[in-house]
Amino acid sequence: MLDTVLSITVLAAILLVVGAFLMWRRTGNVKNALLMVLLALVALVNVAIWVVPDAGGEAPLERLEQGVR
Repeated sequence: MLDTVLSITVLAAILLVVGAFLMWRRTGNVKNALLMVLLALVALVNVAIWVVPDAGGEAPLERLEQGVR
């Protein structure tokens, strides 16, 4: 289930970047476009926190799936 949520988050981040580019090109509104890119970066960092392995070589997502804390 969490895999699905993380996948949707990555897709949303991609769409935010594309939407920010389109907004910038059509309206010239730089502030809102940069805020959308910042939101996409925050979402991707959150995904990275869950899937990037630690020094022991195990990602928090793997530990959660195994039921280990």
